[in-house]
Amino acid sequence: TVTRRSSPDQLLEDPFFRRFFGEEGFPQSPREEHLRGQGSGFIIDRSGVILTNSHVVNGADKVTVTLKDGRTFEGKVRGADEVTDLAVVKIDGSSLPIASLGNSDQIQVGDWAIAVGNPLGLDNTVTLGIVSTLKRSSAQVGIPDKRLDFIQTDAAINPGNSGGPLVNDQGEVIGINTAIRADAMGIGFAIPINKAKTIKDQLAKGERIVHPYLGVQMTMLTPELAKQNNSDPNSAFMVPEVNGVIVVRVLPNTPAAKAGLRRGDVITQIDEQTITTAEQLQTIVENSRLGQTLQVKVQRGDVIKQLPVQTAELKNAA
Repeated sequence: TVTRRSSPDQLLEDPFFRRFFGEEGFPQSPREEHLRGQGSGFIIDRSGVILTNSHVVNGADKVTVTLKDGRTFEGKVRGADEVTDLAVVKIDGSSLPIASLGNSDQIQVGDWAIAVGNPLGLDNTVTLGIVSTLKRSSAQVGIPDKRLDFIQTDAAINPGNSGGPLVNDQGEVIGINTAIRADAMGIGFAIPINKAKTIKDQLAKGERIVHPYLGVQMTMLTPELAKQNNSDPNSAFMVPEVNGVIVVRVLPNTPAAKAGLRRGDVITQIDEQTITTAEQLQTIVENSRLGQTLQVKVQRGDVIKQLPVQTAELKNAA
């Protein structure tokens, strides 16, 4: 599945860790309410190319596709990418009806949003809402291991909707429904269709989607947050009162670990670009070349360091 609940860790008892990740360790994971063996998708090519979520078909031995007219086909998973939660399924067909793909960069808050899918096993269900927010980060959604900015909508999304289209009032697909929050009603999230456009052809060919990474867990730091930490007598150590991204954990045997990054370092620049949010840093890394050396400027206490970090491929992103 898309979300994975991490095992208990001694860092959860650390006041420093709790301060920057909250009392629950991480944002609450979304409740991706899809029934076992059920999901949605939509055809994007008349020969039978179907776009859906990776978690809908992940680990499936057999995929059966049922069209609106009742016809059924045996589907084959051509490609899947867990990091973006996108997958392509192929069925053998011709002159099949296809969905019209819109431009998710052109949508605005307040636009109509229509979710189509098979919630709770109820075929061809349509629900209406609006676009509530754009560019909601994966960390805010509760799945920080993903590299996505989501469309937030209040259109009802329920079990079985995952992988189905979110369309505008012109019937164009603007997103792919993927998750809802367990702790809120009327809040759903969709992957912008423009993100899918960039990798759908690679997935259809069975090509691996390469994702560079550094190997750190991090969160945004501001002078105000740093002051709160530094005034707490239970804090593990003092934090520089600057804007940037603070490293909460360096994963072993990763590019960050090999470069000498440490827990508590504050990343303020990458290649002369000022860093103020974790999402900004993640975007820079995602857009870098595999093996590219990034010049990472960090503040460690009162010391400023420049650390060259060579990106590597994020593995197990099937």
